[in-house]
Amino acid sequence: MDRRTFFKKAGAAGAGVAAAGTLAAPAIAQSMPKVTWRCASSFPKSLDTLFGASETMAKHLSEATDGNFTMQPFAAGELVPGLQAMDAAAAGTVEVAHTVAYYYWGKDPTWALFADVPFALNARGRNAWLYHGGGIDLMNDFLSDKNLVAYPGGNTGTQMGGWFRKEINTVADLKGLKFRVGGFAGKVLETLGVVPQQLAGGDIYPALEKGTLDACEFVGPYDDEKLGFVKVAPFYYYPGWWEGGPSVSYMINKEKWEALPKAYQALFRTAAQASDADMLQKYDYVNTPAVKRLVAQGAQLRPFSKEILEACFDASNKVYAEMMASNAGFKKVWDSITAFRKDFYLWDQVAEYNFDTFMMIQQRAGKL
Repeated sequence: MDRRTFFKKAGAAGAGVAAAGTLAAPAIAQSMPKVTWRCASSFPKSLDTLFGASETMAKHLSEATDGNFTMQPFAAGELVPGLQAMDAAAAGTVEVAHTVAYYYWGKDPTWALFADVPFALNARGRNAWLYHGGGIDLMNDFLSDKNLVAYPGGNTGTQMGGWFRKEINTVADLKGLKFRVGGFAGKVLETLGVVPQQLAGGDIYPALEKGTLDACEFVGPYDDEKLGFVKVAPFYYYPGWWEGGPSVSYMINKEKWEALPKAYQALFRTAAQASDADMLQKYDYVNTPAVKRLVAQGAQLRPFSKEILEACFDASNKVYAEMMASNAGFKKVWDSITAFRKDFYLWDQVAEYNFDTFMMIQQRAGKL
């Protein structure tokens, strides 16, 4: 091949590459458009594990798209009050909310089933039901007429049962107890004589200190430590049977969701699942040193007695029966959860329970 022919062919090839590049650039731009979302969180920044999940989510979205898909989390109160995050997303005031479905159970108790309710599942069971037992589909079916689409975005693991000014040993000790507890648990405990109280987080400590409140529940050691309850209500009970594995959710405005490219929708679901797992992992890591610090400050760990747990379990079932009789949507979802729950705890008590029990015995014997 002579020199002139070589450069002629090379030039043609080069032009082809350049043309391909020109054509490819818009295609890439179209597949990764600039999208900017705002996320209203139901949590303050001080609860860094809860609020931090939305920051983790935002980081994944941005890094995977070279900054083209951004989601800016806003703490409770910065855009809307924490308990109005879902409403803001549904109305389109923000594109997405990071919140807990049971906050909205007053609208319809079915909401709570997608977060947690008394004596349901632990975190592993909850996630198994959501991701593989049809839970996410049931949630989005429920939300279909509410202008929302939702995916799991966090779990705290089994929570503590709360801080009490005095010991609670029997069902009789519950009567007249002014307990800061809300939602489903409050409805159940009310049937046993408890007087449920609704107080904002900042009002709990002074109410306990003054004695106008006898007890409160919050989350678990890592979050509870920051609020100083140990100083005024030293008896720290467990487990929080009303929150065996509460799921936090990303609730997205349906119109905004449907406008996303399919690739972004897939990325959002993947990033949400990653932040879901990360929250639980972080709680598992930070709660142990936190409970040690609380005990050093005077916290007295107490398990709820068998009598109290069984009474609460029976009372919960009565409440469920009443709700299923009057709410077909509630019954549909609760039937799905309880069918899975029965099998989940059958398997869970075989290998997992026995391994954990043996290792806990070794820990108590000082062998670990």
